[in-house]
Amino acid sequence: MNAKARNRASAQPETAKITDLSHEGRGVAHVEGKTVFIDDALPGELVEWQRIKRGRNFDEGRLLRVLEPSPDRIEPRCTHFGMCGGCVLQHLSGEQQLQFKQKQLMDSLSRIGRVTPQETLPPLQAASWNYRRRARLAARWVPKKNRTVVGFRERSTPYITDLQRCEVLQAPIDQLLVPLSELVTALSIRNRVPQIEVAVADNAVALVVRVLEPLTEADRELLRRFGREHSVQMFLQPGGYETIAPMEDVEPLEYRLPSFELTLQFLPTDFIQVNGPLNLQMLDRAVELLALKPGDRVLDLFCGLGNFSLPLARRAGQVVGVEGEAGLVARARDNALRNGLGNVQFFTANLADESIGSAQSPAPWAGKFDKILLDPPRAGAKEVLPVVAKSGADTVLYISCHPGSLARDAGILVHEHGYKLQAAGVMDMFPHTAHVESAALFVKP
Repeated sequence: MNAKARNRASAQPETAKITDLSHEGRGVAHVEGKTVFIDDALPGELVEWQRIKRGRNFDEGRLLRVLEPSPDRIEPRCTHFGMCGGCVLQHLSGEQQLQFKQKQLMDSLSRIGRVTPQETLPPLQAASWNYRRRARLAARWVPKKNRTVVGFRERSTPYITDLQRCEVLQAPIDQLLVPLSELVTALSIRNRVPQIEVAVADNAVALVVRVLEPLTEADRELLRRFGREHSVQMFLQPGGYETIAPMEDVEPLEYRLPSFELTLQFLPTDFIQVNGPLNLQMLDRAVELLALKPGDRVLDLFCGLGNFSLPLARRAGQVVGVEGEAGLVARARDNALRNGLGNVQFFTANLADESIGSAQSPAPWAGKFDKILLDPPRAGAKEVLPVVAKSGADTVLYISCHPGSLARDAGILVHEHGYKLQAAGVMDMFPHTAHVESAALFVKP
């Protein structure tokens, strides 16, 4: 059969039994000895599907019809489910979403790190709808529609989903997508506005509008009026992050950590934990797992603007926070001063530098610590693990946003540095997505 004939054959509907979910949340089937990934299909289901892509190692398919549904299948709340790339698990019950993420974590620890925790932590779960307080919305002028589309990227395409509302964005942004579309459409540079960043604080809401060409005064007035009408702070970003500036006088954005009597200020494009209620639970768990004593010296690596450092400083004797972005370090210091904490220091350092653990050039902040907390980006913390090992810390808490890099680093801590993986579990920071946030506790035997 020639290639053209094979392509014609692939367009015919087929049936398959779904046996698993991939780490991306796609249904997994095995057809004639080959693995097939099918969007929106769930384990245990018999589905009718269409092959859309053939590969050497696996094929990809589009779900046409569920012939025998899983008992865990539910009706997606969002009308854009299946097109928008923001959420891929809305059709799976909340309980099964947690089990899926816990399985991803444990499978990664076993397969990549060759480690198994002695204890599985109960999953943390908080708000599952309207939880997202930070987001980057894409914008694109579409001549055929004669308007600007605002939303998240479509699944596996460069296009933008034409969102009417978003069920996971925090209010009031969840209902401002259509007004934002109308606003950008009305600008003279409507085809030169590629994105809008969102930050919902406890005291205010901010929108950062990226512009690739200068605005007219009429454009500026439209933006200012939008801000006043919807009670949001409007910022412009004509270049890099250093060019971001408010269009009018604004009050600093802040979020509160009541359990620790703390208020943290941040800029609208700063990294903060996306799910505010879950962040509160995560901080409580971190303090509990570290079992801090008043005399403990604690190192917080990848500390950002002090989300973990400052609560830890409320319970420990001394805290040292280290972060690669100088702006975040400056705001962490300001937050410590504003909250009256004199037992915490912050340093700027590239924690991804391979030489950071070198004995020839020890970091000025390195030394002996009792407890260590790591909260690295997706790439993990491999380069800084020698510093952890040399610190003498008997307890290490690793907060992870990627099970693969956590598993790799867990293997290094256990097999090379003599730690034991005491406990691990997931924290549902991003409900309805395949994103796995987790915590792992390491102790010296």
